[in-house]
Order: sequence, then structure tokens, then C-alpha cells
Amino acid sequence: MKEVLDKLSNGEISVEQAEKLLRIHSIEEIGNMAKIDTGRETRKGIPEIILGEGKTPQNILEITRKVLKTTGRVIISRVQKNQISIIKKNIPDNTSLHINSKANIIVLRKDNFKTKKTGGKVGILTAGSSDIPIAEEAKVIAEEMGCEVIATYDVGVAGIHRLFPRLKEMIEKNVDVIVAVAGREGALPSVIAGMIDVPLIAIPTSVGYGLGEKGIGALIAMLQSCSLGIAVVNIDGGVSAGTIAALIANRVSKARKRRKT
Repeated sequence: MKEVLDKLSNGEISVEQAEKLLRIHSIEEIGNMAKIDTGRETRKGIPEIILGEGKTPQNILEITRKVLKTTGRVIISRVQKNQISIIKKNIPDNTSLHINSKANIIVLRKDNFKTKKTGGKVGILTAGSSDIPIAEEAKVIAEEMGCEVIATYDVGVAGIHRLFPRLKEMIEKNVDVIVAVAGREGALPSVIAGMIDVPLIAIPTSVGYGLGEKGIGALIAMLQSCSLGIAVVNIDGGVSAGTIAALIANRVSKARKRRKT
């Protein structure tokens, strides 16, 4: 990247040529195994997130080393114990490892890597305690994208009196977007959306059994909600929801800062 910018500064290449070269260099190939979009965060504000599922421990280790060297941070979702074990044994120097065992997400950062705080605020609520792992996925991603996250769990409609104080707190803290996580009949997002003027992202979880099992009932209920202002991600889509929530919150935060200047 420095070489490209030097050439642009010296007039050796045009702006269009520099842009093309930067796009080409933003993809790092790891053998024939993976193509990593190392320029995604600069281009989109979304860090590269490696899915652990379906990869061997050695695959994960090779990808981790390459991304860490290029970007200074690696986020790996849906990691398994054997993958975590090999990474722990091979952590590069001057690197910290953060494990969220509830979400099955790990984050490695070079000591000189700092997550820039954006001022965006995300609220996360779950219907039950069984929904917490998916909520934690969303929380980790939103935080790694620079947001402040206010999370509260187990406030579903089975004891709806638990919801109102927590929801009031989020409104008082002026959250930019709320993520509501629920399984079974998936009622929580509909209730929340009927009371607030904040964008709401609903995550159906695979909690539940019988007719509509594995999140199907919750997904259908959320898609059929009569409360407006709800966007729905896929079943157990914590990473997706956390990403969308952070993009919204970060954009709102930018607008706030512009108004103050």
C-alpha cells in the first residue's frame, strides 16, 4: 500500500491506477485455501471475520497468521475447542488473545492495534437465557466495530414486567439501534417495536422444539410481525445482526458529530 501511495505522490501513476492497485492488493491469498479481503474494513467499515466451522485447526492457524500480519486483528466466529487449542499454542509475539466462550468467538490483536471508538450505541436484549450465545456474537462484533453496547438478557414476554425497565434504560442512554434476540415463538421484537422509535434488528434463534422447531417458528413470526420498524436476519445470525447494527450506529454517530461542528 505504501508503495502505491508513494507512486501516486510522485506522479508516477494516476488516481485511477492507484485505486485499481489498492483493490487488487486488498485480497490476500493463502495458498489455494482462502482469499482474505484485507481491505474490507477500510472500504466498508466491517472487519474481516473468519468462520471457524468447516475448517481444520491447521487451516485456521494459517489464516489467522496471515490476517494478523496484514491487518493487526483477527476475529474468528463459531470456533471449536481444537481450533482454539492450536491457536493458543501458536500465538505470535506481542499478540493478545480474547476468548468469548459464550459466543464461541475469539479475537486476536497485535499489541499496537487499537479499536477506534466511534460513538455509536447499540442495545441488545434477549428473550431468554438460551438466546445469550447469539446475543454475545452480535455484541462482540458491534464492539469490534467501535460501538458501545448496552446489553440485557432474559427479559422475554413470559415475564414481560422484566422488559420495561431495561428498555427504558436503553432509550435514556440514546441507543441508535436495538437488537432483539428470541427463539420459540419469537414475540419479543414485535413487543419492542410497538413501543420505540429506534430501528430494530430481530434475530430468531434455534431455541425451540416440536412444530416450528430450530428457529423456524421464531423466524416466521418475526417476518410476519405487524409492528413496523423491524428488520430480520437469518436464524442464529448474531454476526450479521451485530454488523448491521454497528453500521447503523456508526453512521448515526457520524451525523451527530457533524451537527456539533
